Amino acid sequence: FSAVWQHPYLNVFKHFKVEEWKRSTKEGDVTTFMDKTLKGTVYRIRGSIPASNYIQLPKTSTQSLGLTGHYLYLLFKPMPGKYFVVHLDVTTEDSQVVRISFSNLFKEFKSTATWLQFPFICGAAKGSVYECTARTSKQDLVGVAPANVRWTCLMLDLHYILSMYLNRHYSYLKSIKLCSNLLVKNLYTSDLLFDPGVTFSEARQAKLAFHGISPMPREMAFPVPKGENWHDRYDYIRFPSDGSKLPYDSIQKGCSSPSAGVQVLEDPIRHLPRPVTLTKAVRDRVSLIQQITSPKDVSMALEVEVERQPSHFREKHETHPEGHRLMWGRGNLVDHWDVSCSWCCYSLGLTCFIQAGTFDNIFFFQRLLPDPILKLRTIIGFGGCSTKWALWTKNSSAVVYPCHAIIIIMQIETGEQRFFIGHTDKVSALAFNGNSTLLASAQMGHLSMVRLWDFQKGKCLSMFKTHVHSVSSLSLSYSGAVLCGIGKDGHGKTMVVVWNTAQVNQGGEVVVLAKAHTDVDIQTLKIAFFDDTRMVSCGRDNVRLWRVRSGALRSCPVNLGEYHSLEFTDLAFEKGHSAEREPEDRTLFVCSRSGHILEIDYKNVTIRNARRLLPSQIQHSHRREKQTFNSGPGIAINSISVSSTFCATASEDGYVRLWPLDFSAVFLEAEHEGPVSSVSISPDSLKVLCTTSTGNLGYLDVQSRGYNTLMRSHTDSVLAFSVDGLRKQMATVSQDNTIRIWDLVSMQQLYDFTASDEMPCTVVFHPAQQIFACGFSSGVVRTFSLAASDLLMEHKQHRGAVTGLTFSPDGNLMFSSCSHGTLALYNCATQKSHVLRVLGNVVSQDAEHSPNALALSGDGRLLAFVGPSKYTVTIMDAHSLDELLRIDVSILDLDSTSLDSALRICFASMPVGHLLVSTSSNKVLVLDAKTGRLVREVSRVHKLSCSSLALSEDARYLLTAGDRVVKVWDYQMRFDINFQVYIGHSEPVRQVSFTPDQQHVISIGDAIFLWDFLAVSRAESPTRTSEGITQSPFLFTETGSEKLKDFTSSANEIPRQSAPLPSLASPPCLDISSIHQAGRDGEKKNHLERRGIKVSLGKTPSIIQQLPWHTFPPPPPLPKWVVMCLTVKACERERETLFRIEPTWSILSKVVLNQCLFSLQSVLYPPAGNEGLKLKAVIGYNGNGRGNMVWNPDTGFFAYTCGCVIVVEDLHSGSQQHWIGHPEEISTLAVSHDAQVLASASGQGNGDSRCQIRIWNIQDGTCQKVIFHHETQVQAMAYSRDDRLLVTLGDYSDRTIALWNTHTYDLMSSTHFLESVHEVAFNPLSAGELACVGRGAVTFWLIEQRGADISLKVHRAAIPDMVGLVELTSLCYSTNYLLYSGTNTGQICVWDTQTNCCFMTWEADEGEIGVLLCCGNRLVSGSNTKRIRLWSVAAVQELRLKGSDARSSSVLLEHEMTLDGTIVGATFDDSLDMGIVGTTAGTLWYINWAESTSIRLISGHKNKVNEVTFSPGESHCATCGEDGSVRVWSLASMELVVQFQVLNQSCQCLAWSPIPISRGGAEGQHVVAGYSDGTIRVFSISRTEMELKMHPHSVALTAIAYSADGEIILSGGKDGLMAVSSPRTGMTIRVLIDHKGSPITVIQCTRKPVRPECGELWLAASSDRRVSVWVSAWLKDKCELIDWLSFPAPSSLPPSLAAFCPWDNGTLVYVGFGMQKEILFYSLRQKQVVEKIPLSHFATSLSLSPAAHFLAVGFNERVLRLIDCTTRTEQDFVGHDDSIHLCRFTPSGKRLFTASYNEILVWEITST
Repeated sequence: FSAVWQHPYLNVFKHFKVEEWKRSTKEGDVTTFMDKTLKGTVYRIRGSIPASNYIQLPKTSTQSLGLTGHYLYLLFKPMPGKYFVVHLDVTTEDSQVVRISFSNLFKEFKSTATWLQFPFICGAAKGSVYECTARTSKQDLVGVAPANVRWTCLMLDLHYILSMYLNRHYSYLKSIKLCSNLLVKNLYTSDLLFDPGVTFSEARQAKLAFHGISPMPREMAFPVPKGENWHDRYDYIRFPSDGSKLPYDSIQKGCSSPSAGVQVLEDPIRHLPRPVTLTKAVRDRVSLIQQITSPKDVSMALEVEVERQPSHFREKHETHPEGHRLMWGRGNLVDHWDVSCSWCCYSLGLTCFIQAGTFDNIFFFQRLLPDPILKLRTIIGFGGCSTKWALWTKNSSAVVYPCHAIIIIMQIETGEQRFFIGHTDKVSALAFNGNSTLLASAQMGHLSMVRLWDFQKGKCLSMFKTHVHSVSSLSLSYSGAVLCGIGKDGHGKTMVVVWNTAQVNQGGEVVVLAKAHTDVDIQTLKIAFFDDTRMVSCGRDNVRLWRVRSGALRSCPVNLGEYHSLEFTDLAFEKGHSAEREPEDRTLFVCSRSGHILEIDYKNVTIRNARRLLPSQIQHSHRREKQTFNSGPGIAINSISVSSTFCATASEDGYVRLWPLDFSAVFLEAEHEGPVSSVSISPDSLKVLCTTSTGNLGYLDVQSRGYNTLMRSHTDSVLAFSVDGLRKQMATVSQDNTIRIWDLVSMQQLYDFTASDEMPCTVVFHPAQQIFACGFSSGVVRTFSLAASDLLMEHKQHRGAVTGLTFSPDGNLMFSSCSHGTLALYNCATQKSHVLRVLGNVVSQDAEHSPNALALSGDGRLLAFVGPSKYTVTIMDAHSLDELLRIDVSILDLDSTSLDSALRICFASMPVGHLLVSTSSNKVLVLDAKTGRLVREVSRVHKLSCSSLALSEDARYLLTAGDRVVKVWDYQMRFDINFQVYIGHSEPVRQVSFTPDQQHVISIGDAIFLWDFLAVSRAESPTRTSEGITQSPFLFTETGSEKLKDFTSSANEIPRQSAPLPSLASPPCLDISSIHQAGRDGEKKNHLERRGIKVSLGKTPSIIQQLPWHTFPPPPPLPKWVVMCLTVKACERERETLFRIEPTWSILSKVVLNQCLFSLQSVLYPPAGNEGLKLKAVIGYNGNGRGNMVWNPDTGFFAYTCGCVIVVEDLHSGSQQHWIGHPEEISTLAVSHDAQVLASASGQGNGDSRCQIRIWNIQDGTCQKVIFHHETQVQAMAYSRDDRLLVTLGDYSDRTIALWNTHTYDLMSSTHFLESVHEVAFNPLSAGELACVGRGAVTFWLIEQRGADISLKVHRAAIPDMVGLVELTSLCYSTNYLLYSGTNTGQICVWDTQTNCCFMTWEADEGEIGVLLCCGNRLVSGSNTKRIRLWSVAAVQELRLKGSDARSSSVLLEHEMTLDGTIVGATFDDSLDMGIVGTTAGTLWYINWAESTSIRLISGHKNKVNEVTFSPGESHCATCGEDGSVRVWSLASMELVVQFQVLNQSCQCLAWSPIPISRGGAEGQHVVAGYSDGTIRVFSISRTEMELKMHPHSVALTAIAYSADGEIILSGGKDGLMAVSSPRTGMTIRVLIDHKGSPITVIQCTRKPVRPECGELWLAASSDRRVSVWVSAWLKDKCELIDWLSFPAPSSLPPSLAAFCPWDNGTLVYVGFGMQKEILFYSLRQKQVVEKIPLSHFATSLSLSPAAHFLAVGFNERVLRLIDCTTRTEQDFVGHDDSIHLCRFTPSGKRLFTASYNEILVWEITST
């Protein structure tokens, strides 16, 4: 009804009585005068500043005109030589206010989500010189109006403008502002289309009303003298226009003659006005609909179309033969066009309008189908502006986070994403109201914009400018009625603004309630959830309380006292409410960067408590060991979150810690790869959301103690990508200096390669092998093997950044180019590629061609690139690099006045034979690749340059990228509308391409976008197997859309239409153990680390956990034995399938052990009795195994494994015996009940096809028997009660259980499962009963032997349904008919072994229970939460016997201890009072429950050992490792004396100081350690503290040494630089750059000069096989290079090692990769190699004895060789299970230390 009074038109000035200025306002120079041309009064608005001279309707901004007319008519005249501006504020149907501005001041069209700016082109009088100039130029008169400018009637279609440019629906015109300088006659609104040049009589004669055209009403018309034409005197501008002049999207006079309107009289059908749907504006912007809306239903659109037609019209729908929809009827439907009509036209593909009864005159247009052709599926990315914003939804099922300019909602269970699109810059803050119905978001920028969203509908409710620079924080009140934001004003002062958002859901506006400026720093501000008018903020040196009262914002500071100088980072209110307390009577928690957490009484504004988070020093108060050194400030806390039961903190050290509200102790913590930016507890308090500054997003499940990574992302712009179609992987390189490998099915990160000092520029996968190549900014091209996580080759042919890199289709050739114009060709037929040809100055020396400067034809014969200049494109023969064709693209456009240059190139697939070239003039040239002939060109591809080109395999579709958008084109350009446009990126799109299966499109820039490509029919492309599993490598299985009913898609987002189903195969495990063999990950990364490249697998944060528990009534009893019996003949190797269950495995059942890389060949074993070495001691315990430690309390027998050695140790004296024989790492041990026999098992190796099980005689330590059966690993073994039977259980891959006769150790029975079995045990009450556990059940076995035949009766008892689907991971029998089993979820189930039923369970831990031991009424449990617990289970037996009549049904936790790793083995005495426990940290603990003590018995490094060094007196030695620890040991007892630990760093090298002259004795004992962050730390041994810290290197240290007098420290880094530092002052004296570019491997000093007059002699070796020899007199500031050795070799895979010869001070000894495997002796006097000792393998370690002429060499083949250089005798020794990377003789030469990964063997020298 409100619009009826405005029909047919409305005179705005008359209706609002402008002349009275009551409902309108004027400002500045606004006057009225009589215009001679119009013969009437007009308004003149003048003034140099448009913002100060204007007419505005209505009077105030809070009022609204409410004009609903479809069209706005403005009758005006620009002032000659002046600029003018007109602003129109229109309101959309979703109550969003959008400003439409046009002016001759604007040079080009600009748009934001709330502002459209159109240039206005002032027309000139007909026949004037200005009109002639405009006709002959390419550009019209942009700028001030000409002198003879005319009166103009401007028609604006407001409905069309909003829908076309912003995809919004027009509602009404809100306000108008006419600014100087212009003359205005009047304003009109109407729903009718008026033509001023047509009279009423002409309109009736031509029946124009039939076509929707009406003559101009007399009130609106300009006067026209008789005999003259209206268009000769005035201008009629209709926008959208059909103008084709520049600039596009401008308001200008149409290019066709206005008189065409009169010609309609002659032929109304042929000369219909050009439909608006075909204008240039439409063609340029048509696909905005596809980007931000879902496909429209065609039938629905047609229904709307029919409703707008007269009732007598007839409409039919048929299907066109080409598959397009055809529509016809009487009349031109475009005459009635509106948004729904025009959208309908676009959704049809081909539309025809036909006169009734005739088919002669048809007007139609055709466009690219399907529409949309792309649909956004997934975005890989997080952050952009900040990584601190991530929110939970109310139901805790989804998280909301920003990715640059897009807001993403991810379902945590499915990974489903939906998107809120609308921001034009990076999102800087997010906030939810209390029930997650209203979402607020802000974007960065000069004047930050805030949007309010209806979260469920995904609709933007309001958008407004904040008038604040860069909003850094937002907070919505619980009700959503108040919004508060923080930012900076124009002067850099902090500004707090509070808005009223209460009416936004009803279409109301957002108004400012209050605002305040403050000088204090504010990091965070939050509105109190119990009062919308109260806020709290914190920042540097302040915590303030705020309140809004009477329109003013006031604050008061909290008196912080001694904490006034802290930098506060975050705050949180205490949750919950008590009826006895006032709402504001609650605690406020505030955290700081210094580690403080303040508890503030909010009501009384006082500090209740203050705590500080400090680095941990002692993990357990009862452990008898030296205190670990720690110093420095507290741990910075970045974020805090509080629930009703616990608190979570996020800290700079990478930990998220969960605390009780009294902060008494950490009960759960998770370690991340980088500083944690924010933490948020979910509304249900079951999950904790974590974000890191490294771009990771994940959550911690509090119940399961598991961590789930939701998103990993690059931290800077993504530069290039490549897809491996065979393995469904994608590689990306980024400005954050990382190369990342992603799984394209799960979109999870698999690998992360980091280059510390150079940036990767381009990347490409090998077409067949699991290899990729990467080009760097330094010009280096490296090839990597993903299978081995290793660097294969490194090529240094280029001097500039690599701009192009590609493989030939067969993978035999590789091509690279650089920014200096060099082109290189490589032969890649073998894994070690080599250079074939290098050409200089052939490629254009322009970095803008990166990363795809090279293009290869589909058949691999032609190579194309831009060059030698940017104006030419060269085509070469790909195999020889002979030039075939050179095309000059600058001369192809004859009309251009500037030279055109080539930017990007792309070959079309064969046999098309086209080469596509994008140019600087925004064209794409299609050239014939053989002749260079121009086939066609496409103009105006993008407004800016095209950054990427890609063509589909079938040459039907072309992808282009530019202007932060992606366009999809019909390659043949067959339609009227040949492209669709897709937005989303907030930065330039660097590369876009199809996936190899053509079903997806990937675009990169600020993030990684994966789009569904809908042109390929998914029903046709992928084939399906009988199980229904799709075989397309990148196809995602989808379900119906009903799952998404709660997440309604909106008009401004790109949601998925269905939820993805999980694939059949589980996503690849990212745990390092499942990809690499344990213990070898450090070795496999060795070569990459030497190149400055760090390799990491997608690591899940480590978890440390704690407790809940409960019980339930028993289920009904089950029959003991089911009739499932199998008979196995003795000694037969048959395998019978018992249960067909899908295989699975748990954490503890993955016993991952090292495998032999090479068979031992040419091993020179020493003669018996004449060994030169004797194994003296082993340092370390193998935490990789399970149950690999045994202890018999009665006999005192104690044995454990380290690598492939069994260590038998006397607990009283500490002496060791070493049983050697296993070729591989030992996985488990079992000892007989009489302690006479030990069984040990290891993996297959040394030529064996099966695992080796050895049977040892404990009395004499001899091996009695070696048996084989299992194929991979043995994870558990057990002896029967009478020791007559031995059962062995294979791992999750082997899945075999075998039974052995212990008299002969013949195989009695073997059974194979299709499910994983995790543990096995014999019943102590019956020798013939045993049980094993697996998925959800216990399998009970009864062994009956009749002669040679064995009968096995089997009963599989499932756990009760209420326990859930769990894995049973451990078990133990009790002596009173009970069986206890542990689960991977922390429950313990109790079984009655007489009925085989489970009658009780309780929550014993939060993690997987891997160890259970029971004796009487006590039970010990150990889990992966690092806890070992002692339980009193006396009530269990009574519950079994009496059931519900039992007095008690609960178990009691008597004691618990937290150790340093997952519990993998435990042995206790008969009373369970004391025992020994092994952990994955490589530690064996002595546990005494009575004394509540835990003492380290055996301790070793958890990770790789990097160095061993010795004190001058040889009383102690020190070791350092990847775990960041420096450990000092007593050489006499080999016990740990002191340990220095540096968190989050790796200790790479170590040296012990010689006792300086100035400070003798024990006080002078120091060790210096070099770390991965480039720091050097000096530790005092006597005072057990760090004395000095230096930072002379910017990269990781690789070698360090003291000078002979101890006054100088020499250090070398990964970059080849060597620093000379003073340990007294901490200053770096000088830096030596001679080895720059290659990591230093060795630095050694000696006091034996070649000449007596020289000073101290020292050497340095680097990995490029170069050795430098120096002479130095440090007191004289002398350091001279006296010799430089280069040892030729084709590569540098084994390390280059050098040392001075102790028995010949003028000789240097060198080993490394060379032409021959040998040791070289180089004479410094003769300057030549004087002696060579051949080797069987390349050496990986080297040491020379200071006492005798002995030389020790370690090999990758796990062999240690001792060479007597006097007699040339050689002896080989085995005992290591990995590459021997370290050999060190003690200073006396009496002992030799060798290391392989984390195990250290100490050998005694027996030869003299």
